[in-house]
Amino acid sequence: MKNHTLYNTPVGETVRICKLHAKGTIRRRLLDIGLTKGAKATCLYQSPAGDPKAYLIRGAVIALRSEQSRQIEVK
Repeated sequence: MKNHTLYNTPVGETVRICKLHAKGTIRRRLLDIGLTKGAKATCLYQSPAGDPKAYLIRGAVIALRSEQSRQIEVK
């Protein structure tokens, strides 16, 4: 099965975080905002240009750029 990332999640769909592939300070930031293994993330909005997208994660709306959301594996 092909890896599915948070970036590929369509608006309105809810997924679970499986793994973070980010390194360094970006990884720490993603963990701090609640992107941990097993957390649910719902894609709420996408900007007209496609980047960034807004996600509902643990009760907070978080906007992530494509380079960040592509580093988050989901199922």
